[in-house]
Amino acid sequence: MKKIPFVTKEKVQEIVKTYPTPFHLYDEKGIRENARAVKEAFAWNPGFKEYFAVKATPNPCLINILHEYGCGCDCSSMTELMLSEAAGITGNEIMFSSNDTPAEEYEYAAKLGAIINLDDITHIEFVEKILGKLPETMSCRYNPGGVFQMSNGIMDNPGDSKYGFTTEQMFDGYRILKEKGVKNFGIHAFLASNTVSNEYYPVLAKELFELAVRLEKETGADIKFINLSGGVGIPYTPDQEPNDIRLIGEGVRKVYEEILFPAGMGDVAIYTEMGRFMLGPYGQLVTKAIHEKHTHKEYIGVDACAVNLMRPAMYGAYHHITVLGKEENSCDHKYDVAGSLCENNDKFAVDRMLPEIEKGDYLVIHDTGAHGYAMGYNYNGKLKSAELLLKEDGRIELIRRAETPKDYFATLDILPIYSKIKF
Repeated sequence: MKKIPFVTKEKVQEIVKTYPTPFHLYDEKGIRENARAVKEAFAWNPGFKEYFAVKATPNPCLINILHEYGCGCDCSSMTELMLSEAAGITGNEIMFSSNDTPAEEYEYAAKLGAIINLDDITHIEFVEKILGKLPETMSCRYNPGGVFQMSNGIMDNPGDSKYGFTTEQMFDGYRILKEKGVKNFGIHAFLASNTVSNEYYPVLAKELFELAVRLEKETGADIKFINLSGGVGIPYTPDQEPNDIRLIGEGVRKVYEEILFPAGMGDVAIYTEMGRFMLGPYGQLVTKAIHEKHTHKEYIGVDACAVNLMRPAMYGAYHHITVLGKEENSCDHKYDVAGSLCENNDKFAVDRMLPEIEKGDYLVIHDTGAHGYAMGYNYNGKLKSAELLLKEDGRIELIRRAETPKDYFATLDILPIYSKIKF
């Protein structure tokens, strides 16, 4: 699949007159089309709901666009709960899935009326002590252990994951919850990450549907929803084919009808918690080439760094790069595309074949719409960049301003030295 930027060189030249590089740019048209496709793919299930993974892209403007298509919020922390509440999303439109959770976060989730998804059997007693009484609706996160396999091989290793209940604990946990007054139950599982396969959700669904039938039969728990969580990925590399969400939805429907209908569970709602799939391809990091270096290798230095996009430095992750205005030029130059941090892994590309890059060229780093801005930090005193939205009508909207030195030093305002810093 050819990677094509949703912004042109001419448009970037117009944008930088107001908002200098680097910045994260999001495509409203693409976001809306994708959200609509997800909704249609699972329309066969009347209770379906996508709980967008706020951790992926915690921006209320983007969350509100998704909310127009019925999406709620998957939250994992206090500030994510606060952000959702501020965006007007509360109650059962929030799924609170966290681990090693502080008491005050459970309290806040309960205050908002969020569905609490427990990560461990010991959290039953922990939450009961905090709240005094358990909510009527609760969910538990399942981890079957071992490895998770599909037809194309091993996808992930749940047995090495810190998350979730064991199979035995799921049955014990549901009995305990039922005894303590919980009336409505959910099942949640995340067994593989960034799967570029239409097979993942249907395979996972089959495992969870079979578990749900057993749980309801053996514990008497009334299973109201099954949450397939996230894991549906995107093609970061051009040689990968993107997932087809409609085929995925149809695959889940077939398994639903094979397993849940015969068991008299045809009213169970299907939930998802996608982040990367919802926004990943619809965000791009735009940066400018400001230096070139000719030593043991050929380097292009850009004005973005790992502060703006951590994935390549942290995971060695591939993000495709387009040099704007040179899309049709031959990729006959080998470069390391580097940022300015005092870390040698601060590179967006290593030995990447690209068109010849000159100082002043604008580079688009693709697929940064999820886990891009969100993973930013302030090492070397670097400041996080702005987030911009490319509206459907071509206008640019600032949806998060760039950090300033005043933001960086704000937590030192308790010290006398703060008054001596010149902003």
